[in-house]
Amino acid sequence: MQNQEILEIIENLKGRRSYEQKKASKLGFSSLYAYFEDKIYKEKKALEEEQKRAEEIKTEENLDNKSKNKSCSCC
Repeated sequence: MQNQEILEIIENLKGRRSYEQKKASKLGFSSLYAYFEDKIYKEKKALEEEQKRAEEIKTEENLDNKSKNKSCSCC
């Protein structure tokens, strides 16, 4: 089963196709399809990690704000 998104990317390369093929073979990929498949996977994984970090920062900020809002140190 081939991903249509990857096929469209390969079709739209035009003049850059030979460059991308050389780059893919240099990196050890057997085909241009495998190279773009890996590239898209890495982009999605990086995006997910970035979202996780953003959520962690938000929760840390919320905890900091809650502790700052208290008027006394006893509660």
